[in-house]
Amino acid sequence: MERIEVDQVVMGLILNAGNAKQHIYQALKCVKEGTLAKSEEEIRLAEEALTEAHNIQTSFLVKEANGQASEITALFIHAQDHLMTTITEINLIKEIIEMRKEFKNLLKIGEIEND
Repeated sequence: MERIEVDQVVMGLILNAGNAKQHIYQALKCVKEGTLAKSEEEIRLAEEALTEAHNIQTSFLVKEANGQASEITALFIHAQDHLMTTITEINLIKEIIEMRKEFKNLLKIGEIEND
């Protein structure tokens, strides 16, 4: 695998993971503000960016598994770390979003008091 291709993989991982993280935090902000439709769109965009990052990663790993060894750099490790962290954050934020929605529903029906 050429050096330029490895760099493209690294930058693709970082860019798409960063975009996914940006969208999921925007989704959380939208839920806090009560714009649920916008939140759902931001979640969709986060998942789309995450899928793109995962596809880049999978393609890279398949090439390596097929014998096309490549140089693993600190920047590549950083990109992998960034992707893993983003995956975790997306999973946790999606749970927080669901809890906020449930809480708002309980407030609406009067199950809990809003002090």
